[in-house]
Amino acid sequence: ESQLATSGMATIEKVRILVVGDSGVGKTSLVHLMVNNEPIGNPSWTIGGSVDVKLHDYKAGTPAEKTFFIELWDIGGSSSHSNSRFIFYNPVHGIILVHDLTNRKSHQNLNKWLSEVLNKDNKDNNGYDFDPEQFAGNQVPILVIGTKADMVENLRDRSVSRSSSIAEECGADEINLDNNQVKYLAPGCGNAVKLSKFFDKVIERKHYSNNSRESRESLTSSSQYSAQVGEDMYSVPSGSHNNQDYYNFN
Repeated sequence: ESQLATSGMATIEKVRILVVGDSGVGKTSLVHLMVNNEPIGNPSWTIGGSVDVKLHDYKAGTPAEKTFFIELWDIGGSSSHSNSRFIFYNPVHGIILVHDLTNRKSHQNLNKWLSEVLNKDNKDNNGYDFDPEQFAGNQVPILVIGTKADMVENLRDRSVSRSSSIAEECGADEINLDNNQVKYLAPGCGNAVKLSKFFDKVIERKHYSNNSRESRESLTSSSQYSAQVGEDMYSVPSGSHNNQDYYNFN
């Protein structure tokens, strides 16, 4: 059972995860599946960025279990908005790189996406050349997700799996799934375990790392969880598990 406060307003800390990748790879459908455990009917194109939030039990089933908010920021992949995406890149506690398993180019472009996020403070760097040594110094947790796994299985197309994988370069886990099939993230399955471990890793680094000043401040903070988007403020009453009731961004 999630460890939420039993009285007053729940104090729940958060982490912020960016979901990036080429336009059309299925980021919006993926986020909806992760948050709602069901496929989305008619996903719309993301312009700029949108956020969905889910509750995650850190170290579930152990004495250290604690509930956190996972903010999943779906960043629009259109090149026409490349100059404005930087406003969504800070802060970043974890990155989910998304590609289409039937589109080799979308996999190759993950290098550019990762470099764009890591170089968020250097907007003049138009090359976005991925540097493994640069990433080693950042240590931002990474998860690589390939979509449209059903089409890959049907087409017997393994071209992407034979290419050099950014997941290997970053030491990241990799998940392949179909956004229209709940079974790919069913509780207890391999993909679900990897996703849960990734969330735990992001939380660990953000809130429990001795090397992070921000983490130390987070551990000593007892303030009510709240976040402001534009002029809207949201908070969560104790005992609430349905994030959809409390995160309305108009």
